[in-house]
Amino acid sequence: MSKETGGPAFPVTSDNYANSESVGMTLRDYFAAKALQGLLANPKLQPEILKHGGAFGGWIEHSSYGWADAMLEARKK
Repeated sequence: MSKETGGPAFPVTSDNYANSESVGMTLRDYFAAKALQGLLANPKLQPEILKHGGAFGGWIEHSSYGWADAMLEARKK
């Protein structure tokens, strides 16, 4: 199952890139990166993150993409 990506985060209009399959980061990835930035900046999560040696069991990643998916869904309305 493929997720809705929202298209490219930073679309280009140059003809040099018009036929390229690799247009860079998707909007979903961009939203997830911003959510991840906020989650990791939360001082209440810092001790838990450090205790588990980084992301704990994929929760941070899944949560980041969960927020990204919610943002993409909100754009449809």
